Amino acid sequence: MKADIRTEEDIKLLVDRFYTKVIDDKTLGYIFNDVAKVNWEKHLPIMYGFWSANLLGTTAYKGYLIDAHFKLNDKISLTEAHFNGWKLLFNETVNELFAGEVAELAKGRAKTIADLMLYKIITQAQTKKPE
Repeated sequence: MKADIRTEEDIKLLVDRFYTKVIDDKTLGYIFNDVAKVNWEKHLPIMYGFWSANLLGTTAYKGYLIDAHFKLNDKISLTEAHFNGWKLLFNETVNELFAGEVAELAKGRAKTIADLMLYKIITQAQTKKPE
């Protein structure tokens, strides 16, 4: 039987496994590696902090995710399909590794965050003035 997400080590396992899948994904890997040119040594600790704050209630993350995604959307139009692929890989990873209340919370938070981010990106694109 799988355990629930309970510790920082659980968060690290989830994030590492998830981003391994993202890097290998034909669509998302291109966005993260070639378009965003993510520095994984910097990005992963930020994501550990983000998910630790969201799931374990720590104060490990201070920031505002959407700004980086607005900048990325200026380089490549992020679509609903991109966000759906991200959610699919995230849920798949959670389900492979964990089961329980916090695991379900993780999937729910990921969906809410991705859906809100997509909404904000679409809204920003619609309100941008032509240059």
